[in-house]
Amino acid sequence: MSWDPAAYLTFDDHRSRPFHDLLARVGHTDPRRVVDLGCGPGHLTGLLRRRWPAAAIDALDSSPEMVADALGRGVPARQADVRDWHPGPVDDVVVCNAVLQWVPGHQELLARWMGELPPGGWFAMQVPGNFAAPSHVLVRELLTEPAWRGRVQVRDELAVATPAEYAEPVAGTGAEVDAWESSYLHRLTGKDAVLKWITGTALRPVEAALGEADWARFQTELAPRLREAYPPRPDGTTWFPFRRLFLVARTAG
Repeated sequence: MSWDPAAYLTFDDHRSRPFHDLLARVGHTDPRRVVDLGCGPGHLTGLLRRRWPAAAIDALDSSPEMVADALGRGVPARQADVRDWHPGPVDDVVVCNAVLQWVPGHQELLARWMGELPPGGWFAMQVPGNFAAPSHVLVRELLTEPAWRGRVQVRDELAVATPAEYAEPVAGTGAEVDAWESSYLHRLTGKDAVLKWITGTALRPVEAALGEADWARFQTELAPRLREAYPPRPDGTTWFPFRRLFLVARTAG
């Protein structure tokens, strides 16, 4: 599955808000190295450098397209799979923003990472929690219809856990844990704004699995269903509720 950095950044302001809220709960004042685990196009990595200007920055992502875009922004990004990553002895802050929903079994990774972080190390993660929302349910329903059945698999509610289910294994490592959820009400602009939003993220597996003509047809069939679920307002804007799940943890020491 390839990524389109430009499509992902279409709603940059809205997508970035959870990152700011996550970062605000990290209390480290002088980390030696800060890791952006799943940095995407690197547009938020600069916030880590501004927050901790004396720290070394390590940014990585599995997508070559995203890494290339991040490098173009001057971010020292490298291509790597988060499943293969291990914290180093000076990785005092690790931020993982909107990544782990793509990684099956990622709860096991959390406990391993917390066990490998240095004493007093901080880990902060955020994942979308909207897989039961109409934006995702309608996609899954359409994919069960005869024209699309069996051609592509997308994530369902099991892609992420609850805040408590994330907090429990991390707390079991002896770490201090802060877990919560927030629902954002985004006011989107433009025609078929919700379709455009999920095209940059949730629909990436669908586009990757379909040819150009079928991908266009799929969007044509999906668009009116999304408009009914998220009706445009008279001024052309659309309300888009979006639930997010957060966890911030600090190792002992």
